[in-house]
Amino acid sequence: MTTKQEYMALLEKSLGDRLTIREAPAPNELYLSLHEGALALVPETCSLLTRSLKAHFTTLAANDERMLNGRFSLYYIFSVPPADLFLILQVPVDPRHMEVPSISHIIEGANWFEREVKDCFGIIAFPNIYKLASHPDWPEDMHVMLKDVDPGQSVPRVKGRFDFKEVEGEGVFEIPVGPVHAGIIEPGHFRFSVAGEPIISLALQLFYTHKGTEKIAEGRSPRHAVFLAESISGDSSFGHAIAFCHAIERLSGFDPPPRAIVIRTMLLELERLCNHISDIGAILMDVGFSVGAATAFELKEQFLALNEILTGSRLLRGVAAIGGVRRDPENGPSRHEALRKTLEHGKRSFEDLVSLIMTSSSVMDRLETTGVLSPLDAYRLGITGIAGRASGIDRDYRRDHPHCAYPESHVHVATRTEGDVLARVRIRIDEIRDAFALVEDLQGRHAGQPILAQVTPVPPGRSALGYVEGWRGEIIHWVMTDKTGNIFRWKITDPSFHNWRALTLAVRNNIVPDFPVINKSFNLSYSGNDR
Repeated sequence: MTTKQEYMALLEKSLGDRLTIREAPAPNELYLSLHEGALALVPETCSLLTRSLKAHFTTLAANDERMLNGRFSLYYIFSVPPADLFLILQVPVDPRHMEVPSISHIIEGANWFEREVKDCFGIIAFPNIYKLASHPDWPEDMHVMLKDVDPGQSVPRVKGRFDFKEVEGEGVFEIPVGPVHAGIIEPGHFRFSVAGEPIISLALQLFYTHKGTEKIAEGRSPRHAVFLAESISGDSSFGHAIAFCHAIERLSGFDPPPRAIVIRTMLLELERLCNHISDIGAILMDVGFSVGAATAFELKEQFLALNEILTGSRLLRGVAAIGGVRRDPENGPSRHEALRKTLEHGKRSFEDLVSLIMTSSSVMDRLETTGVLSPLDAYRLGITGIAGRASGIDRDYRRDHPHCAYPESHVHVATRTEGDVLARVRIRIDEIRDAFALVEDLQGRHAGQPILAQVTPVPPGRSALGYVEGWRGEIIHWVMTDKTGNIFRWKITDPSFHNWRALTLAVRNNIVPDFPVINKSFNLSYSGNDR
């Protein structure tokens, strides 16, 4: 394994004339500060990181630092799994020339990140000039993440039109769906171009659930922001909260007590169990297999009820805390017994469900070869989590960037190459089995020890990454503190932000009635994407 020091030497040798390398408070982070005269070399630098060092683009954080140093900064964050290392490329942006070269022609997964930076900060990654987060009726000159913008002000609307790729030809029709949907699904607009039933293309308009979480958090204490983190995406409440706590603990140089780390891991795996089982049930419902769907939903309810017994919350809210956790789910014999019995019964019931699915020819016929995302497209778009692993992307932060109690646990990273709905179901099945084993293995470990420790005052003017492998994929939080130790900038990256573009490719050449099951097989979060 190449060490951090070896990477530093390699970077110094390859890029030393264009950037300064410095270590960060977190032990597995390196900051690469690009010299002001080297702005044109951003694409070349990012290309070298991804192609020569095998780094993966993770997220892009823009920051209005005019009150600190008179400029803006872009932070291109890369993951290097073999070394458990993060490379953070800091690029200065002159407020008089709010433009940088785009890297999306080299790293296509950066496309949406660049467009969001333009909408929120006014920094254009030329020639990537199209809107993303801002709707067509949003003023072009209104950039909500600038420090001098009041988040409570009223914004006048302008006339605008949703631009999408129009498909022309005999027999081609457009089918608009949403943003208001049947049931309780969150809002999102889908524009299909179809020739008969086969789908030719799909365009998306999201950000109807934009809550302004990152803006609201500015100036607030990290302890208050934990509760904001829990509201980012309801089905990943615990994952996002722990990712944020992890960031604050890393920039403070603090490690939670061993028992708290075990509890965090158990609850992350219970969150994974609930949501994977729910997704399998929803997929079965969409192919008309009501018996299997009912079985899955009953099993999901058992684990939601278990969550409430263990923590007081079906969605595991109110448990995460900077410095540990607020409750011990095994505190008392009744809770310990509820956990043991539910796991024991849940494993048997789940295996019965799997047998039911795999022996149903009608289910297999609907799932196999439906909604294929090829390994090449998955790699090109930077797809993460279960969607990526079902298309041959062998990445999992539990193994690649070990956190919580995963370093002491055996994590099996399930991958497949088919990339269809069935592959995404099989990945869920493998991860559910692994989650059962992990939770059982962690029961009682460090029992009776402290679960929450007092964190020293959060240092001012520091930054760090926090991360977990959530049930959808990698959740990344980058936090910078101000001069008082409160939040100056908080960049949240939900795996859905990486993966929505995969849906537009996976539906092509499939029939319209198969769209619901393809969509469910990705099950991306509107709220997590929009934040």
